[in-house]
Amino acid sequence: MLTLRRCAAVAGLVLALALAACAKVPGIYVYERDGAAATAAPADAKSYVADAWSARIVPTVHEKAVDIVTVAAALEQDPAAAGKQYGHQAGSGSPYAFMVMGTGTVTKVDTSVPTGPMTVEVARPGGKPLTLTIATGPVIAGTAVRDGVGFIAFGDFTNQIEYAEVANEINSKVKTEVIAKLDLAAVTGKEVTFYGAFAALPGAPSILLVPTELAVAS
Repeated sequence: MLTLRRCAAVAGLVLALALAACAKVPGIYVYERDGAAATAAPADAKSYVADAWSARIVPTVHEKAVDIVTVAAALEQDPAAAGKQYGHQAGSGSPYAFMVMGTGTVTKVDTSVPTGPMTVEVARPGGKPLTLTIATGPVIAGTAVRDGVGFIAFGDFTNQIEYAEVANEINSKVKTEVIAKLDLAAVTGKEVTFYGAFAALPGAPSILLVPTELAVAS
């Protein structure tokens, strides 16, 4: 009986250790940072983005954005090299996110699609215009802005849920601070100047931009 109890205790210890290890597997259990460093994490994603939007996020995109024609040409020639030169990865294996800017003519706003793609044509010297779409919602998805700015890292947050929520909060800011200021019914045919970010996803040659600034010519 004593031997059986000892075996049960050992088995319980092994199981506890195994579960502790599994808790560090993203997607199965919530990964949380260990030690005192976790206390330095922001209180929550909403307050983090509220503080960072105007102070850091929008200025960073504005200051570091590259002309979209330049980035598009580099992607067409060599996506890997373009990513290393102009993009930023949130982590190994993640798609590159690019901060870009440009000016073009709005040719369509498709309100029948949840992302509300605004089609914009940007002139290219001696060639066919570059066509891209700008997300206008109501659904704004993805992590392009969060990943593109380069200063928002997973290690800054308690777990991957909070890190993911930062992207959601940024996209919410895009809707309230950028898109809400536009009269989407009146932009077709007008010139628009944009700043924002997009992710270069495999098998998706088109550009879907999440805007951080939009200015429509009167």
